[in-house]
Amino acid sequence: MFKRLSKYFSEDIAIDLGTANSLVYVKNKGIVINEPSVVAVNSKTGQILAVGNEAKKMVGRTPSHIQAIRPLVRGVVSDFEVTEQMLRYFLENVFQKKYVPFSWARVIIGIPSRVTEVEKKAVEDAAKNAGAREVFLIEQPIAAAIGARLPIQEAKGNFIIDIGGGTTDIAILSLGGIVISESLKVAGDRLTEDIISHVQQKFKLLIGERTAEEIKIAIGEAVPGKEKKVAALRGRNLATGLPEEIIVSSDDIRQAMDKSLKQMIDSIKIIIEATPPEILADVMTSGVYLVGGGALLRGIDSLINQATKMQVKIIEDPLTAVVRGGGIVLEDLDIFRETLAQAHINQNLS
Repeated sequence: MFKRLSKYFSEDIAIDLGTANSLVYVKNKGIVINEPSVVAVNSKTGQILAVGNEAKKMVGRTPSHIQAIRPLVRGVVSDFEVTEQMLRYFLENVFQKKYVPFSWARVIIGIPSRVTEVEKKAVEDAAKNAGAREVFLIEQPIAAAIGARLPIQEAKGNFIIDIGGGTTDIAILSLGGIVISESLKVAGDRLTEDIISHVQQKFKLLIGERTAEEIKIAIGEAVPGKEKKVAALRGRNLATGLPEEIIVSSDDIRQAMDKSLKQMIDSIKIIIEATPPEILADVMTSGVYLVGGGALLRGIDSLINQATKMQVKIIEDPLTAVVRGGGIVLEDLDIFRETLAQAHINQNLS
């Protein structure tokens, strides 16, 4: 009786549990949540004060006893309890004003490639403790490729690079699976950290994470643009201890990110060198596909093109590719059965 009712009433959900942002897709409804992966916690009481957008507003602006925590670091769970609370918040928002318990929900969660079994189980357990009935895992490069409508189930090579907040997943896909991949801990967050460090060393100015991220979005670029961009940057002068405003250029920001971008390019070249010749021939024809928030960095496609001599394409709406792919899997679980990374429990998809 319960199984029949749960199948009829349950809302299947796909979640892109990202280091920077989390997105939720509800079957037959589309993306219903897109919020930062941030949780504000009262360290004295352990009480969760805010999640998502409201919590991000508090970053760098809270008293000492209130912490704005990002529970995922470099794509994996670093704080199990806070991750669980964040997932519970998302699930409760989806099921708000419904008469169906969210404990009947089936959830697909995107995870980085090459994560350990322990890391997979941490995500799975957090979702179950948050109230999900069943949890399935899908590697983010596969979900992103499905979201980009790439023909990954054919006997044809597909090259996808997912530049997220915490990780960059570089993968060659064919016949519904990963042929070769690398999950690099160099992505959007590392570039932001590079800017903070560079500004501190070159200009003796201390800036926060949020300020660095904003300047990266405003004038950051991977290759020199036609016109040099400039922007004001405010922080604390390390010599005087007083507030100061300086003007930085797109050249400064590119110089700050240069080392990490080179590391990313080196990893892409390693994957290409290890790719079987027949699949590489396919990739040379179809090109490289970029997804994730990092795909929006100006000139990143040109940088990869210069390094690989292959056509590089940024897919439409790259930020939502993973969760859209998870949504497509939800619409027809039987077709995509083999794409799910069932790490621990052999669950029934029907």
